[in-house]
Amino acid sequence: MVKNYKKTLTACYLGFITQAIAANFAPLLFLKFHSDYNIPLGKIALISTVFFLTQLIVDVLCSYFADRIGYRRCVIASELCSAAGLIGLAFLPELFPDPLTGILVSVIIYAVGSGLIEVLGSPIVEACPFEHKEAVMSLLHSFYCWGSVGVILLSTLFFAIFGIDSWKWLACLWAVLPLYNIYNFATCPIEYLTDDGKGMKVSSLLRVPLFWISIVLMVCAGASELSMAQWASAYAESALGLSKAMGDLAGPCMFAITMGICRVIFGKFGDRMDLMKFMLGSGGLCLVCYIAASVSDNPVVGLIGCILCGFSVGIMWPGTISICSGRLPGGGTAMFALLAMAGDLGGAFGPGLVGNITQHADNDLKKGMLVGCIFPLVLILSLFLLRSMRSEKTSKDSSSGS
Repeated sequence: MVKNYKKTLTACYLGFITQAIAANFAPLLFLKFHSDYNIPLGKIALISTVFFLTQLIVDVLCSYFADRIGYRRCVIASELCSAAGLIGLAFLPELFPDPLTGILVSVIIYAVGSGLIEVLGSPIVEACPFEHKEAVMSLLHSFYCWGSVGVILLSTLFFAIFGIDSWKWLACLWAVLPLYNIYNFATCPIEYLTDDGKGMKVSSLLRVPLFWISIVLMVCAGASELSMAQWASAYAESALGLSKAMGDLAGPCMFAITMGICRVIFGKFGDRMDLMKFMLGSGGLCLVCYIAASVSDNPVVGLIGCILCGFSVGIMWPGTISICSGRLPGGGTAMFALLAMAGDLGGAFGPGLVGNITQHADNDLKKGMLVGCIFPLVLILSLFLLRSMRSEKTSKDSSSGS
């Protein structure tokens, strides 16, 4: 019987779109939560913090337990948690004495689902017998970008037609996608990266220099991506004087579109490209974008820098995963889990650093962006170090062969 791995790929695509829904839907409602439930804006900031913290915890736990529980059970649980959390968002705030508690409980539930698919989507696809794995991985991660764009645009359209007071219905509608995807994951073929379903242990991975460089790359990838993405809307509003809605479309929405375009391009033509050179070029472009956003006196140039930054960071996360999995084929689930954890760590640390520098610079966002230059710079240096290690290994292999 021929196994239909395209169904596996489709399930993972929808899983990454579900992750995008979980990450992007609640932030669209921050002001609504503030007005309806009288939650202070300072406490509303806990929603994003709890979401990313839960994902980090899930990343770490996955490195120990995912192989024992099994990929299929874990990814089905991820879709179930995502759906339950989104539905809970519509009902739990009314059921708890403190609405914020109900919101945070819902966020934790769907963040568990988001964290599981973030860790397991990549190894599930990596284990499938596809050609040009690097290109397939890049295309897979592009669906998070398209999911982000879809959530922003479709939610904005829904609110324009039905009013923002109907947001609870939309939360339930978004939950239909992960509920449907449970069937896909329950019936598609799922393979393991290693024969016995177990890869290298965490302690073994931490003794490999290549893995540590990959961790640094993932931290820088997450920080470079989210430092710009999370501040792009504020930058568009402050630099160009746009409204909140237009700022969201000109900032994070365009950022996600260009990031998705980058991943699709490498997904389609990656078999003809050198991944390392593509990542080095992307790192250089990212550095230029941060400099443009922080130094240029022309607000349009700064906004173009924000938007093009999405293209520049597109390959960093999936590219690092492909490099590490290609050179550590026995890394297993623990490797993917710790890489995802490093990316989330960068995503949590980077925007916070930019925000703190901005605050201490009399709310000058440009100075915060200037400090953000450190992330693509460290990424470029790490890639050069990785390339020198590869050249050294190649020369040693050639010497031993001769």
